[in-house]
Amino acid sequence: TQAKTLFPYTTLFRSRVIYFKETYAQDLIDKFSNPKKFPQIAISVDMLDTGIDVPEVVNLVFFKQVRSKTKFWQMVGRGTRLCPDLFGPGLDKECFYIFDYCGNLEFFSQNVEGTDGASGASLSQRLFAARLRLLSTMSESKDGAKVVMEHVAQYGSEPQTVEQVFQSIVELLKSEVGFMNTDNFIVRAKRRLVEKYQKAEQWSELDDEKLSELENEIAGLPSEKAPEAVESKQFDLLILRTQSALLKASPGYKRLKQQIQDIAAALEESSSIPVIKDQLNLIQDIQSEGWWDDVTLPMLEIVRLRLRSLVKLIEHRKGSPVYTDFTEEMGAEAEVQLPGFTASVSYERFREKARAFLRQHLDREAVQKLRMNEPLTPHDLGELEEILKESGAGDEVVIQKASQDGLGLFVRSLVGLDREAAKSALNQFIAGTQLSANQIEFINLVIDYLTEHGVMEARALYESPFTDISPLGPDGLFESKIIDGIMDFLSLIRTRAIV
Repeated sequence: TQAKTLFPYTTLFRSRVIYFKETYAQDLIDKFSNPKKFPQIAISVDMLDTGIDVPEVVNLVFFKQVRSKTKFWQMVGRGTRLCPDLFGPGLDKECFYIFDYCGNLEFFSQNVEGTDGASGASLSQRLFAARLRLLSTMSESKDGAKVVMEHVAQYGSEPQTVEQVFQSIVELLKSEVGFMNTDNFIVRAKRRLVEKYQKAEQWSELDDEKLSELENEIAGLPSEKAPEAVESKQFDLLILRTQSALLKASPGYKRLKQQIQDIAAALEESSSIPVIKDQLNLIQDIQSEGWWDDVTLPMLEIVRLRLRSLVKLIEHRKGSPVYTDFTEEMGAEAEVQLPGFTASVSYERFREKARAFLRQHLDREAVQKLRMNEPLTPHDLGELEEILKESGAGDEVVIQKASQDGLGLFVRSLVGLDREAAKSALNQFIAGTQLSANQIEFINLVIDYLTEHGVMEARALYESPFTDISPLGPDGLFESKIIDGIMDFLSLIRTRAIV
């Protein structure tokens, strides 16, 4: 739970629950990120732990147990964003409060080794992945052209062949990707791939590489497709698993079949409901062993289409209510020192203040040299140190820490590299080379990175966003001679910031 500011308005606070079923979840997050709009208090599970940057957050409430060190620090990080003048002119944000009701602070203050942890895949993600795996299994099946049994035709005009089932699954997946909004902050990270699979031609032939890419990169991304009942999606997943087990002759097929028969029996108990009564013949057939003797993929698909909207009508058995009669009391507060936390926050504050000061003084000679990729002298390093002291961002101890890898590199990482200077330096290594569209896009990404960060490690070329263009990084796009030139270029850029 996150509350942005202590008391930003004299009016009453307004809070909202933000979770995956909320139709306008992204709009609520955008409004929460705006200090002038409501809600001012956001209550959420997992959706606000990462990937959201709201400098005005000063209150964090932990009401769940966390044992993943990575996740814990990500959650704490929501409060570490600096915010100038938050409480008035000159009254910057200097601290934030954590209200911990589940002992997380005590757990991590003991230097206990946490787990990497991983949240379970969502139902939508499991459905998406299950459909992809079924497509893969169907592609390998020798019964790819098998026609549905004649006695199934009485149930309607649903898919009659395996090819029709295959195509209907493809259309479902294509539709889900089509409804993914590339402006959504979660989708944005995979924008290039999402836009690729929003094109119809990408679905005309699905090879192993595409299926793997869809399952590992696209599955689980939020889609703005109209929400459906959880029960319907769970039934879809059950049918998908049954279809896959049927094709593979899996030992789990018998158990899955029994689950479908149990659902059919539960539906028959509610046959007084008109929409269930309309499907009573199919519901009764499913419960007979004879129906399963010659069952096919299209027959199971018909069951899915006919019954998926009905399963939510099954009356669930109600448990006995439990009554309690006790008073909750809040224990005494206690300060907890998190190892290494204060130092890292102080250093981050130093970087932010130094960046703001340096970008207001780009005309200083030593800073200009760094921006324009000109070699530094020992005199320039002395000037850079004086500039940092002048900024008041930190004391000599912090400045020394920043200088460990080189003061020039540190300052360059804050002010970036002039774009034209980066282009000019790179042209020395790739001059006369005829580049394709993808190669040009890759080179522009390198320039963009240097313009923002000032220096670049070679390993970054093998990470996103570069691998979004070429999964193998530069190795998949350029000849070795050009790759060597790019590496030499990055080395030169780094060297120019070091005396």
